[in-house]
Amino acid sequence: MSHFAPDDLPDDPPAKRIAALRTALDQGVRPRGAGVLPFGVDAMDGRLADGGLAMGGLHEVAAAAPTLNDDAAATLFTVGIAARAAVLKGRRVLWALTRFDLYAPGLEQAGLDPAMLLFVEAREDSQVLAVMEDGLRHGGLAAVVGEVKRADMVATRRLQLAAMNGDAPALLARHWRRPALCPLAEHSAAMTRWRIGCAPSVRLPAPGVGRAHWTVELTRQRGGPGFTLELEACDATGCLALPAASRDRAVAAAGATTARAA
Repeated sequence: MSHFAPDDLPDDPPAKRIAALRTALDQGVRPRGAGVLPFGVDAMDGRLADGGLAMGGLHEVAAAAPTLNDDAAATLFTVGIAARAAVLKGRRVLWALTRFDLYAPGLEQAGLDPAMLLFVEAREDSQVLAVMEDGLRHGGLAAVVGEVKRADMVATRRLQLAAMNGDAPALLARHWRRPALCPLAEHSAAMTRWRIGCAPSVRLPAPGVGRAHWTVELTRQRGGPGFTLELEACDATGCLALPAASRDRAVAAAGATTARAA
């Protein structure tokens, strides 16, 4: 992991460029050339308006409940997206937060090489948002991630515009401020908003630790409806997967039993 120096960033784009981006945002479109990052899961990509996550867009992720397990699941979901963007673009990922609690082995297990990560530890949410905006406008990053407890409509609109300009996804992890107040209750200019929670894992045919399961809910997307899926957690490449069908699990279990008997 490396420290990021915001002072090295170029000046803001010209006023004409900002005005064009704002017009595009108001019309709900992206500039030509902005790519898409698919999840590689047909059940997800087929339900997303763009066939994946818009690279030049803001995407928000929150835990389904204010628990450590759900918070970890939401973080790893974000890590997986950032990891796949890093591989796709061959660039580093910027991660801004107010308290450094990233766990390098956990990042690697979800596909993100810590050597590809730049991190900034700020004092408050407003600084995290400012660092994200500068990083997106820099244009040389695969993805920009920020962890905050609060971001108003103005802040998210600025992040969306900056993401469109830099053609890199802005991933905003929203943490719970109060148990009764969902982080996604605030209005936002994000293109997609995700709620991630832990789900019961499938019983294994033999003792061991299986792949974690998550409930992945797309609560809002621009240009399409939301949906909810149960998925297997990110693997070492940052990819999610659909759980095996019940019949496939039974076949696998029978095969394991036969092998042990032999």
